[in-house]
Amino acid sequence: MASRAGPRASGTDGSDFQHRERVAGHYQMSVSLKSEIKKLIYAHLLIWLLVAAQIGVAHLKLVPHDLVAMPYQWEYPYLLSIVPSLFGLFSFPRNNISYLVISMISAGLFSIAPLIYGSMEMFPVAQQLYRHGKAYRFIFGFSAVSVLYLVMVIAIQVHSWQIYYSKKLLDSWFTSTQEKKKK
Repeated sequence: MASRAGPRASGTDGSDFQHRERVAGHYQMSVSLKSEIKKLIYAHLLIWLLVAAQIGVAHLKLVPHDLVAMPYQWEYPYLLSIVPSLFGLFSFPRNNISYLVISMISAGLFSIAPLIYGSMEMFPVAQQLYRHGKAYRFIFGFSAVSVLYLVMVIAIQVHSWQIYYSKKLLDSWFTSTQEKKKK
């Protein structure tokens, strides 16, 4: 009987569970890591939508430039950062190792690299803001460089955790394939 709250099978005291099969640890780890990576992909999607909205609003001139500044150069290549997340999602249903590897490598190229370049691109503006208190670009009344540095810090954390969990998931999948080869 499978019910925990229901009646117990006659002739047992409930301590005969050691013989039952258990799910292997790497399968449990795979499920939990996939869940964590999906959460990070959704967080990345939110960041990506914010950057895309800022670019779209600025270029379509939906609001004055006083409210939303023109985008920095790093924001355009960052829009390609959705590609690694899609490869990561495509790798999950069949545990496709090659898609996950492509996702990890392209996350470094299309996600982390534009963020590092952006931090260097915006550094002189941030330095001027810090030293002189002057900002020339604004996003809804806040200094654009301050807002974008905050977004960058969050994005780097999200992408770093995504790569870290993807590596752990890849190791879990390799453990699974090695055990299949042994049999």
